[in-house]
Amino acid sequence: MKFSVNRLRQVGLAYLFLLPTLVILGTFLFYPMVRAFLLSLWDYSPLSPENHFVGLANFSRLATDADFWQALRNSFLYLLVVPVIIILSLALSLLVEPKIPFVNFFRACYYIPVVTMMVVVALVWKQIFDTDNGILNALLLKYGLLGERIHWLTSPRLALFTIMTVTIWKGLGYYMVIFIAGLRSIPPELLEAAMIDGCKPRQTLFHVKIPMLWPSITLVAIISSISALQVFEEIYVMTQGRLNTSTLVFYIYDTGIRGDQEMGYACAMGVVLFCIIFVFTYLNVRMMGRVHKI
Repeated sequence: MKFSVNRLRQVGLAYLFLLPTLVILGTFLFYPMVRAFLLSLWDYSPLSPENHFVGLANFSRLATDADFWQALRNSFLYLLVVPVIIILSLALSLLVEPKIPFVNFFRACYYIPVVTMMVVVALVWKQIFDTDNGILNALLLKYGLLGERIHWLTSPRLALFTIMTVTIWKGLGYYMVIFIAGLRSIPPELLEAAMIDGCKPRQTLFHVKIPMLWPSITLVAIISSISALQVFEEIYVMTQGRLNTSTLVFYIYDTGIRGDQEMGYACAMGVVLFCIIFVFTYLNVRMMGRVHKI
């Protein structure tokens, strides 16, 4: 009996420490999620005095919504940033992980974009990519690398890919830090053994470091994939969703807030996005695990 009372006290004390976090998560995460699931079953709009239950009608409407499918296609297309981010951030981590002169300065430079607000970053890059007054076109024309100006943000074929480069540029420093932490967790004995066995730096990288970094690679793949599927600020600032650049999150915002404020329909799209992210993350973990075993 004494053991159960002590155990009960320990569990109660643990939950007492967890209570502030649980209250915050419940208020700002779990309740909005449940509320969104419920609203997806209603024809709900803050502008309409009459809101009624429609069941799965909002989800049926998605099947015939061409704008929804276009936005979903763009969201999946945006996942192209993931392998680029993994490769570039891993390369950066390998460059700045060793103790070389001014290494902390270079790490700080690569990390500055991470702590800069995305709105500011997007505004700056919007000016850089400007067709007539942008510095990028001016430099390319000056050095004879272009015959005419490129419409980076005004061409339906280029606009989305141009925005992707901004996402990659801003996120590299964050994922670089994850890889640096992974590199420092590699036991020095393994690297010393590889050196004694006569492994060249390239062999050490592909046969020792990268296999040991696989948990970090999986983490970066999952986080960057979720971020890519939820991209919004870059789209909003740089193109306002025009020129075939609307992603699913932007279309949810456009439908539920900026347009006719069809919150029920927007919540249905949010539920679909939640399911996509959940399934994609699960498959990502399983696939990465199988590749690692091979």
